[in-house]
Amino acid sequence: MAQVDSSGGIGIAVDVDDVVKRYGTLTALHGVSFDIRDGEFFTLLGPSGCGKTTLLRCIAGFEEVSGGAIRLHGEDIARLPPHRRQVNTVFQQYALFPHMDVLANVMFGLLRRGWTRRDATARAREVLALVRLADFAERRPAQLSGGQQQRVALARALAPGPQVLLLDEPLSALDLKLRQAVRVELKQIQRETDIAFVFVTHDQEEALTMSDRIAVMSDGRVQQIGTPREVYEAPVNRFVAGFIGETNLLDVAIRSVDGSRAEVLLPGGRPFACAAAAPVAAGPGHLSVRPERIELVAAGEGDLTATVRDHVYLGTDIQLHARLADDEAVVVRIQNAAGSAIPERGAEIGLKLEAGAARLLTD
Repeated sequence: MAQVDSSGGIGIAVDVDDVVKRYGTLTALHGVSFDIRDGEFFTLLGPSGCGKTTLLRCIAGFEEVSGGAIRLHGEDIARLPPHRRQVNTVFQQYALFPHMDVLANVMFGLLRRGWTRRDATARAREVLALVRLADFAERRPAQLSGGQQQRVALARALAPGPQVLLLDEPLSALDLKLRQAVRVELKQIQRETDIAFVFVTHDQEEALTMSDRIAVMSDGRVQQIGTPREVYEAPVNRFVAGFIGETNLLDVAIRSVDGSRAEVLLPGGRPFACAAAAPVAAGPGHLSVRPERIELVAAGEGDLTATVRDHVYLGTDIQLHARLADDEAVVVRIQNAAGSAIPERGAEIGLKLEAGAARLLTD
């Protein structure tokens, strides 16, 4: 069960406090700070080279921090070797022993820790049941699918009962449909174990569908932390808006600002009221609008006027590419419903921005 603090709230499993990591003159992590709660599925999301795997390795103990602290349930573990930290890691490459069967692979780490064979066998069978592989205990890794091998690696990491489980892009080697199925299973297993999972990925869909909270990273810094809905619906800057899902970033002129609200002039000169992500001043700005939050209306109506350049069939949706009068690109997503009218290439259309869906962003 998730640990509860003295005030009755959920405890903090991992506290990352102003962590810096340098490699010579290169700084990979710039004073990163956040906490991870007990029983939480927490995701580090960002592009390649942003520092997310380096941070995970610092928590695991495979990299030594250059500054700051990492606490596990209040104990500073930043200088402890990996084997003295109550964390385990599932890597991209599962590193299963090909000459051992599944049961022996899961037992291996327990025996190395001094467990008796009897106790290690019982615990290995328990976690294999948890990951739905009880009937595969006698098989070798080569006899398993990619998704089954991933679950064996997960069972092996869970067997010692870590306080926190770290997962470094463990689904990246799987094909799309298998990846979609395994991430549902992984989330279910996390709920059943009720321990903190720290998941590293560059896949936005994985992060949105699996996480309780997401830390979006770029250039060794955390840009935003929030629930999937918060980081998608209310990004704090252009990077987060562009990296999480798809968005249109329209060049606008900021006329006035009142706290978290602003009035802007859209391309074409129409005034528009919107939310503002941070304190901004009058002048040029960028308005983020998700493609699914734009409605097609008749030409001359709505908030913007555009010309259709192309449309892409995506199965559930139609992605419509258009250009404004100043040649600025706009993407609109239309649900692929029976009877949906799709404007022809070259047609002039009106675009209505959904109320409350546009957000004024800083750089």
